[in-house]
Amino acid sequence: MRNTDRLAHNAFFYAIFAPALIIILFLTTYPIGTILRDSFYEYDFIRGTRFFVGFDNYRHIIGEELFQRSFQNTVIFTFSASFLEVFLGVLIAFLLYGEFRGKRAASLVIIFPMIISTMVICAIWQIFYHYEIGLFNYLLGLVGAGPVGWLTDRQMALFSVILVDIWQWTPFAFLIIQAGMGSIPRELFEAARIDGARSSQIAFRITLPILSGQILLVLMLRTLDTFRLFDKVYALTGGGPANSTQTLSFFIYREGFSFFNFGRASAASVITLFFVAFLALFYVRKLLREDD
Repeated sequence: MRNTDRLAHNAFFYAIFAPALIIILFLTTYPIGTILRDSFYEYDFIRGTRFFVGFDNYRHIIGEELFQRSFQNTVIFTFSASFLEVFLGVLIAFLLYGEFRGKRAASLVIIFPMIISTMVICAIWQIFYHYEIGLFNYLLGLVGAGPVGWLTDRQMALFSVILVDIWQWTPFAFLIIQAGMGSIPRELFEAARIDGARSSQIAFRITLPILSGQILLVLMLRTLDTFRLFDKVYALTGGGPANSTQTLSFFIYREGFSFFNFGRASAASVITLFFVAFLALFYVRKLLREDD
């Protein structure tokens, strides 16, 4: 009788979740399968035909300087932004640890950038970066330095976009790390202080090792998110100047929706998917080791 009840319970459970699971699988596997198929074709929209070209799309874009530059920019942006966001998030969480007057107000101010629309943030930072009336060039003028083309200089543009992402998403890392620190028993810190441990020793030998799982989780989420960066590049620089801020996502967008090279765009999407999957697998394995 118990086996019958268990089978009935399992059947009811699967019946409830099956429709949602089927929809999720369809919405993920069908687009991936379509992109994978299209990456082996070249499309002629004038004649309404397509031609099988095999791996030519992959060979052509991998050998292109623009794709290589886009990949390089993506890697630089991904690891610079994600690591700095996690580092600053941990630092702010340490600074705001404990109970003190004004902590809630400070936390609200810190997380404010994260709740603003990305397009609004980009509009604000475009004003900050403006060559003539921008805040940053005004501050540089106060110390006798000349103005900087934050979004128009090839050497500064990518750094400027990275800075915007750090400002927006450091609060996310702060919230996760702060929640992790709040779950650590205070008795652990008190016992360490009684044993004569200094604040730096408590931070590096107790707090950070305990928070390693949360830090890896935040690093994984931010790495995967920044690797597919598109919106800030589109709003701030349009991939310029001279493609110095073009990322893989922006490369795919231009190939597919500006030049209508859907075969090349699909091939670039498959390559991007491969690297994102590799990064996700790397971080998941690290997280599983932390749990063990």
